[in-house]
Amino acid sequence: MEKKIAVGLDIGTTKIVAVIGHANEHKKIEILGIGKAKSMGVNRGVVSNITQTIESIEEAVREAENHSGLKIRDVVVGIAGQHIRSTQHSDYINREDAESIIEDSDIDKIIGNVHNLVMMPGEEILHVLPQEYRVDSQGDVKDPRGMYGGRLEANFHIVVGQVSSIKNVGRCVKQSDLNVKGITLEPLASAEAVLSPEEKEAGVILVDIGGGTTDVAIFKDGIIRHTAVIPLGGKIITEDIKEGCEIIEKQAETLKVRFGSCWPGENSEKEIVSIPGLRGREPKEISLKTLSQIIHARMKEIIEAVFQEVRNYGFQESRKRLIAGIVLTGGGAQLKHLTQLFEYVTGMSSRIGYPSEHLAAGSEQESSSPQFATAVGLVMRGIADKDITRSMAITPEELEKEYEPEPVETPIVEEVQSPPEAIEETKEEEKVENKKQKGSFWEKWSKSFLSFLENDVE
Repeated sequence: MEKKIAVGLDIGTTKIVAVIGHANEHKKIEILGIGKAKSMGVNRGVVSNITQTIESIEEAVREAENHSGLKIRDVVVGIAGQHIRSTQHSDYINREDAESIIEDSDIDKIIGNVHNLVMMPGEEILHVLPQEYRVDSQGDVKDPRGMYGGRLEANFHIVVGQVSSIKNVGRCVKQSDLNVKGITLEPLASAEAVLSPEEKEAGVILVDIGGGTTDVAIFKDGIIRHTAVIPLGGKIITEDIKEGCEIIEKQAETLKVRFGSCWPGENSEKEIVSIPGLRGREPKEISLKTLSQIIHARMKEIIEAVFQEVRNYGFQESRKRLIAGIVLTGGGAQLKHLTQLFEYVTGMSSRIGYPSEHLAAGSEQESSSPQFATAVGLVMRGIADKDITRSMAITPEELEKEYEPEPVETPIVEEVQSPPEAIEETKEEEKVENKKQKGSFWEKWSKSFLSFLENDVE
């Protein structure tokens, strides 16, 4: 059986990453190629320059193709950015026949009601996540299918985004000669790569610290309960260092990565790093204690914003306890002593989330870094999506074969009258097939939105 190859495209504020991979016989992800490029046209997760974004996507894709020897044709793209927001909503339907069992059509109907809610101008409901159901007087139902009842109620977590922002991402990808085969919220992709089912069940906070934004996703009882996007990330820390130390941005980024720490107490005033002067000027000496104080101040602000989202979720309630604590991922999670600062501010246990648990043995060390968690999660989503049947990257030889015209033969058709029993069997098979084709509401929305992008770009 041919292995399905998936491609994840993570369009971030500071970098754009393309990852090619497939699942081996042990269901671990083998990374075939990685490409990354500096992101020039994205600001806080939102495309601000179409031309520059296209150039960055093409550079990342080209590097991944050279690394793997494959030609990328389709991608799974992540959605994020400061335009994403979430809200809670409750809805219900009264069923006509209380004596019949609840089916997928009933769940689709109540979710459809939520999708018809009126949002703010320019906004679109991206994701409707059922939290729990209530059938007549029976509450806390996780899956009501197969139950009897006249009134079906549900609580939902709704994710909303700006249509124009998502269309701009789709346009950039399509103008880079790529097909968008899937759209996934980036916090969900990161969670796929770094969280275990046990953590999601116990209650966990995923904090993905990117360049322009920090994504927060809270899981409890295996269900995503709360999402938020904080418009602060690693780039603003670099800007703080640049202004506080009066140096250029490239030097500030190097200082942050090589010497940066979230804990000022570990550095003494005597620890100094020398920065080369510009155009023959004298070198500039910077105290590591001053550097860590700048990082600590901004990072503490980000942590407090994250913890406010946790409070908004209501984690103090006994049934909403988050036993597994906090999992940090993304490029910003690599700052020294970050877990200690999170634990100090929030009082919750913290760890760094690496995608290495899902990667095959022998994978490149680079691919197991937290900064690639979202891209690896997008690959995992692409492999798991049953609607995506063809490989997203193929060899140049296979690509040439696809365009070779095949000889067309005119088949001889003979009409045969099927017996009534065969007709009945065919109808039953169609029913089963239709049932198999029922996907999640997110998959259905994703298909309709991809179709919308196709028409818009054409």
